[in-house]
Parts: sequence; structure tokens; C-alpha cells
Amino acid sequence: MTTRELQEYWRNEKCHWKHVKLLFEIASARIEERQASKFVMYQIVVIQTGSFDSNKAILERRYSDFERLQKNLLKIFREEIEDVAFPKKHLMGNFTEEMICERKLAFKEYLSLLYAIRCVRRSREFIDFLTRPELREAFGCLRAGQYTNALDILVRVVPLQEKLTSHCPVMVVPALCAMLVCHRDLERPLEAFAAGERALQRLQARESHRYYAPLLDAMARLAYTLGKDFVSLQEKLEERQLLKPTTQGLTLKELTVREYLY
Repeated sequence: MTTRELQEYWRNEKCHWKHVKLLFEIASARIEERQASKFVMYQIVVIQTGSFDSNKAILERRYSDFERLQKNLLKIFREEIEDVAFPKKHLMGNFTEEMICERKLAFKEYLSLLYAIRCVRRSREFIDFLTRPELREAFGCLRAGQYTNALDILVRVVPLQEKLTSHCPVMVVPALCAMLVCHRDLERPLEAFAAGERALQRLQARESHRYYAPLLDAMARLAYTLGKDFVSLQEKLEERQLLKPTTQGLTLKELTVREYLY
């Protein structure tokens, strides 16, 4: 990439980094009992404001998940969140209808206030709270060869991950590559190629990224299968290997199955 092309790329990137505004709702709550434990599960709905959002995210978290988020944020952003109230746990009455309704409102306010703080909404801790459990489940299905189940989860969580990481689009690359692998192994090369194109978009000017070469290799093979231009992809891959030679790199699948192990 020439200096002029690089400058143009970053100008375009800055245009795409406009802050995506999200609205948080606690749509419902239910009491769950599992063996020796009893807890309330809260359903969180995340919607992009300012336009019709056909990809609203629906996820579930319990009180202990919120509590863990608060503890993690306090380690890094104690001053920034000192005015953000966190709903306290009570010794009794946690399962009354009144308390659950009160908590629903409190958690809605809590998430909205956290999101309003730029450094917090961009933090790994906040993003992980909203996406990591689903991503771990999806990548677990991928490792088990349950590609359809993995895709069912990824198509729900990736749009939310994209909204939360508009300041750093490369963060969604592993999930998009996982979608490519799942579609490819389900013999859906067209859908796999589309997911790969989205991932490559986010890796422009990031040729040194660990996903760049394996993704180019997978895309070149898919392009050949589909009768698309695979030569330009192979040329980019050869350029990358000249700049940063590797002995025996991982394939895209070998790379993705190592994500979200913990």
C-alpha cells in the first residue's frame, strides 16, 4: 500500500468510526432454580437508536454476571464510574416481584450510564459482558463440529459485536472467520466467501495481523471454487509472505478453534 493509499484508507476509516448509539432495555426477568442454586435471569435487549434496527440483540444475564462486570470495571475505572450506582444484593427478598421490577429498572439505568462513558463502553470488560458468553458457546460448537449451532449463535451476536466495536473493527475478525469456517465446512462456499469479505474489509492496512494470511489463503481457495478472481488474493498472500515469511503457519480453522477457550 502506498502512502497516499494508506492516508486515504485511514480517512475512510474515520468516517466509519462514528459513534453508534445503543439503547438498553431489561425486557423481562424470570426465576430459575438449578439443583442447589436459585437466581433471577434478566433478559437484556440492545437496540441501535436513530434508525430502524432489524438486528436488535437479545441476551440473558444473571445478577452475578452484572456483579462481576462491576468488580472488573472498578479495578480499571474506579474514578470514572464512582457516580454509577450498582444495585446492591439483599439478604432477603431478592425474589419478590417488587425487588425484581426494581432491579430491572436499576440494571437498565446501570448499563445506560456505563455506555455513556466513552472509555468504559470501549473497554474489553464491557464488550465481553455483552458478547463473550455467546461467543464462547459459538466457538465451543465450532470446535465440536456443530457448525449449524455455531452459526445460529454467531448470526445473533456478531451484529451486536460490530456495534460495540465500531471504534476498533478488527475485534470482530475472529467471529467473522468462524462464520466462514462454518459455512465452508457445511459446503456453503458463497456464504463463506461473503463472511470472509467482511473480515478482509476490517483487516485493510493490517497485513501483519495474525488472521490476515490464513484468511487470504482460505479466500483464494473459495474464490477458485466459485469461479471468482483468486489470482489477486494469491498475489496479496505472496506479498505478505515476502514481507513476513512463515515456516508453517496455521490454517484459518486451526486459528479460529483456539479462540474463546476460557
